[in-house]
Amino acid sequence: MNAATITETPLPAHSQIALRTAGADFADCYTFADPQPGSSAMETYLAVMGYSPGWMSFLMSVRNQAVRLVGLKHLGGLEVKMQAQDAKPAASYSVGDRAGIFSVDYLSAPEVILFDDDKHLRVELSVFKHQQDGQPLVSVSTVVHNHNALGRAYMAIVGPVHRLIVPKMLSQSLHAARTAHQ
Repeated sequence: MNAATITETPLPAHSQIALRTAGADFADCYTFADPQPGSSAMETYLAVMGYSPGWMSFLMSVRNQAVRLVGLKHLGGLEVKMQAQDAKPAASYSVGDRAGIFSVDYLSAPEVILFDDDKHLRVELSVFKHQQDGQPLVSVSTVVHNHNALGRAYMAIVGPVHRLIVPKMLSQSLHAARTAHQ
């Protein structure tokens, strides 16, 4: 897998997120060559989410305005501010801390699982660092459990869009992160 390739894959069998798929209503995973094999999963999450493309911020803004009409919470922007003076180092995060729109639910060197829980669904996002055939990889997985009919309706719209935009967002974020570190 070359550095620019992002491939849809099954959730990694040895990841913690794979244990959370029982009863899930949605799950997907995108894998790519690890641009920084020596970094932790939290460092990788922060690097990728610190460079969210502008169009993704726009889509989140539209989402936040639209769901307000049905009583869902405003999540804010997707990106994690890495350039701010008060940016939190990856090593100082612990379970329960906020990181962008998500809260940390599980944290180890090879994997971080973040989540958001609202009245309509629970979404979990994993960044899992692993190797396959000696090649360091990163797998970004999403698992969603709907709580009710509103969650099912929401995911009927968001699920297909998610599968279109996540690989594009990852590609652009990785490119921006690589460019910033050169």
